[in-house]
Amino acid sequence: MPTYTLLTGASSGIGAAIARRLGSERALILCGRDAAKVRAAAGLGDGDERHLVWPYDLRDVDGIHASLGALLEQRQATVDGFVHCAGVVKVLPARLAEPTVVQEVMNVNVLSAVQILRTLLKKANRGTLANVLFISSTYSIRGVKGQSLYAASKGALDAMMQSLAVELAPAVRVNSVLPGGVRTPMSERAFEDPQHLEKMKQEYLLRLGEVDDIVNVVEFMLSAKSGWITGQKIVVDGGQTAH
Repeated sequence: MPTYTLLTGASSGIGAAIARRLGSERALILCGRDAAKVRAAAGLGDGDERHLVWPYDLRDVDGIHASLGALLEQRQATVDGFVHCAGVVKVLPARLAEPTVVQEVMNVNVLSAVQILRTLLKKANRGTLANVLFISSTYSIRGVKGQSLYAASKGALDAMMQSLAVELAPAVRVNSVLPGGVRTPMSERAFEDPQHLEKMKQEYLLRLGEVDDIVNVVEFMLSAKSGWITGQKIVVDGGQTAH
């Protein structure tokens, strides 16, 4: 019976980089809306059968349990690790936070993780789950203009992580990684603004971050080397929040 690591947000940015790094070490279930885009971003060839693609739109939280459960049953698969990297960013002032926008952000960033975990903790997964890692953000611990929705969703994710770490110990470790600003398709506009880029260079004590800085920590947190870490918010931001 094959065992996989489930990764959401695998079609771009940090998620795609995680998929490329982990794909040589372990079998993956890669979640994204477009299966072809997921395979391309993760560098999977057409004949690569070691990894599975779960094409699903996480905005539809109601169907997650049935869809993921069906995939696991069909493939007779189990999941021992879950990395939730999917995320939606809506930069807007609070006065424009319409209920539909709020719901979309919360569905993808938080509630989809709840439903995925619900599935992985059922008997169908045969008690295999051992490691859960949420990709959060330093926005959950610092104020940023126009980011109230995104910050709220990541703050909720981190709060849930801490309670899950208590609830699921000792069988399952649960942690969050809080990246600072790294250049991805989601953050490209910020890096293209000369004034904002200069401000970032002054804020980060070490240097500007790279995607691999985050992937390195994810790889460590999924390994046995981090076996005595649970319930933690791991900040990876080049010293920005200390400044």
